[in-house]
Amino acid sequence: MPGERTPPLRVMLVDDHEIVRDGIRAMLQAEDDIVVTTEAGSVREAVDEADRTRPDVIVMDVRLSDGSGIEATREIRAKLPKTRVLMLTSFADDEALFASIMAGASGYVLKQVKSGDLLRAIRAVGSGESLLDPAVTNAVLDRLRKGKHLMKDERLARLSPQEERILTLVADGRTNGEIGTELRLAEKTVKNYVSSILSKLEVARRAEAAAYLARHTTTPGSAE
Repeated sequence: MPGERTPPLRVMLVDDHEIVRDGIRAMLQAEDDIVVTTEAGSVREAVDEADRTRPDVIVMDVRLSDGSGIEATREIRAKLPKTRVLMLTSFADDEALFASIMAGASGYVLKQVKSGDLLRAIRAVGSGESLLDPAVTNAVLDRLRKGKHLMKDERLARLSPQEERILTLVADGRTNGEIGTELRLAEKTVKNYVSSILSKLEVARRAEAAAYLARHTTTPGSAE
């Protein structure tokens, strides 16, 4: 309708450093078309707050005190497909970019980004655009795919970075509870990951998964 104002973009900030959240919030609060609805400093808080407030855009730190912002993104996007996520990280990392794409993030920017560029990124993601350059994305996916097949077999290449970490701990004989403590994940979450790992490796038991890992990977520089 003529004269009607577009509702402000509702943004949630997720970073385990309060000073970083304060800086971004101060910048966003100066804008008429953006409102910061809530903040979180951990994976669990992020998932709970997103579910409670249903923001339009989440500015998500890749590394959080209790785990990965990528895991939080995957969980949030599964529940709230309309919520867009802009990943924020301190350094460029192909593996993190790959995992972010797989988790459903709409964009990926470095913390060194200028204020004006971050604002543009938030607005672009909020309007439904993707900030992931297809050429860059395809190159990253292709490189990682080739690398995984050189090092490991096809089934192991199906695993996400987090699943690889969990499988390694399973092979070390850790229980779900111990893995959860080490990776700062709920035991139920670890159980779900293990089920996914068994499915992707096409095995029935943890011991079989551990044996599969041992048979199909080699330690660089080992004498074996």
